[in-house]
Amino acid sequence: MRRFFPHPRMMLVLTVLWLLLVNTFNLGHLLLGLFLAWAIVHLCGDFLLHVPRVRKPLGLVLFTGKVFYDIVVANLQVVKLVLGPKSRLQPAFVEVPVGIEDEFVLSTLACIISLTPGTVSACLSSDHKTLLVHGLDVPDRDELIAAVKSRYETPLLEIFECSRT
Repeated sequence: MRRFFPHPRMMLVLTVLWLLLVNTFNLGHLLLGLFLAWAIVHLCGDFLLHVPRVRKPLGLVLFTGKVFYDIVVANLQVVKLVLGPKSRLQPAFVEVPVGIEDEFVLSTLACIISLTPGTVSACLSSDHKTLLVHGLDVPDRDELIAAVKSRYETPLLEIFECSRT
């Protein structure tokens, strides 16, 4: 059974998204949504990552709120930087050592960094131990590394079961 339906939750989400997109609920669209979900899961199965169990669901909710808050604050800081004199900008590439070993959690960290305006995840080392981050304004490289580790990496390691703690 697992061979024909390898990701049942993903199929359910894709089917619901299909029904929302067509804005019609009838048997034909339900069957078409299920078929499309089944096909997408089978065609993209090799690209799907295993999502580790969430150890602290409330921590995940609070962390998501913190990330949204950081995105809003970073947007305001980027507006201030862009509208100010360009000579004040100090862009830099910074190598951030990471202790996350799980692929899903590591990609989540990289996405969070890229979603926060003013920073972009540029590259991940081949051993998955160093993340290259570009910052729009980086007066202190160590401060950026400490911020990424304390604000994002440490909570992710606490929230998901893949961590060593």
